[in-house]
Amino acid sequence: MDNEKENNVKHFLDLIQKSRKGKFKIYIGMSAGVGKTFRMLQEAHTLLKKGIDVKIGYIETHNRAETHELLEGLPVIPRRTLFYKGKQLEEMDVQAIINLRPEVVIVDELAHTNIEGSKNEKRWQDVLEILETGINVISAVNIQHIESLNEDVKRITNVDVQERIPDNVLRLADEVVNIDLTSEDLIARLKEGKIYTADKIQTALNNFFKSDQILQLRELALKEVAGQVLRKVENEVPKNSALRHEKLLACISSNDKTAKIVIRKAARLASYYNCNWYVLYVETPKESSDKIALDKQRHLINNFKLATQLGAEVIKIQNSNITDAMLKIVEQKNITTVCIGKPHLNLFKVILSTTIFRRLLNSLSLSNVDLVILA
Repeated sequence: MDNEKENNVKHFLDLIQKSRKGKFKIYIGMSAGVGKTFRMLQEAHTLLKKGIDVKIGYIETHNRAETHELLEGLPVIPRRTLFYKGKQLEEMDVQAIINLRPEVVIVDELAHTNIEGSKNEKRWQDVLEILETGINVISAVNIQHIESLNEDVKRITNVDVQERIPDNVLRLADEVVNIDLTSEDLIARLKEGKIYTADKIQTALNNFFKSDQILQLRELALKEVAGQVLRKVENEVPKNSALRHEKLLACISSNDKTAKIVIRKAARLASYYNCNWYVLYVETPKESSDKIALDKQRHLINNFKLATQLGAEVIKIQNSNITDAMLKIVEQKNITTVCIGKPHLNLFKVILSTTIFRRLLNSLSLSNVDLVILA
């Protein structure tokens, strides 16, 4: 009874806290040049005409004439000046935004990394700070900056995008809007000089702006926004709670080179299920802190950090029997889906020859738990 009362109080406090936070809207697109910034500025003008106190916190026009023209008539909060490595640079002035307390602030380039010496390392952290004060934020990001999609984007574009935002930042958004263009329209905009200056057009066409790549990135963007809508429906539309009990467990090891891929793919599955998920690392005696190599320790720490950023609860336990440890956590956490990396041997041979693996399959099957092997 006491636990039930405590949960009710916590739920009410969560509702109060949520009501105090600003609303968060994100425009998302498959690439630069689709019109995210343009759309945000159009919305700012509409809000201003309706008497809403809207201000520009940070906008990057990339010298696009039609975008720059839309800044005319909009109140802009001056940027903060910093000196870094002998250069005078500008960043969004978070404190000025909080002090002015507009009803709505427009913040572009959500995945941007702030200049060293800024209060927060990333702009998305600035935005969360602004939202906490009750100010509503409209922002924008490209699909290639979503953390869990990093490997997919790298496969499509051969580019390892360094500036990324955790998936849970998108989950916090009250509204996610996809700005969509066909690949033909986007390439036409590029050739017309509406995205980059003339000296950069051919390079862009030879690299990022290829039709097949754009189509694949467009698919990722459409899927992401569709997933956001599905989560919103599941969270807000009354439903039979008995239908949803999904919990996902991703298992990683210290010497698994694909651990990051397993974590990111598991994050996508958890996002699809809209469920809680965990990352499990079983420390065997031969991998105790005094025996494991320093490089493996470093990789483990980085993977734990990545998992946490993507919304997982990290579980680290000591056990000489990995299968026993996995099954114990499956039972404790009521796991419905277990994710593991692709075995290094032929799967058929593994199933036939490895008693441990066969036991894992049998145990999960008897407990009605799905096993997903991630390539």
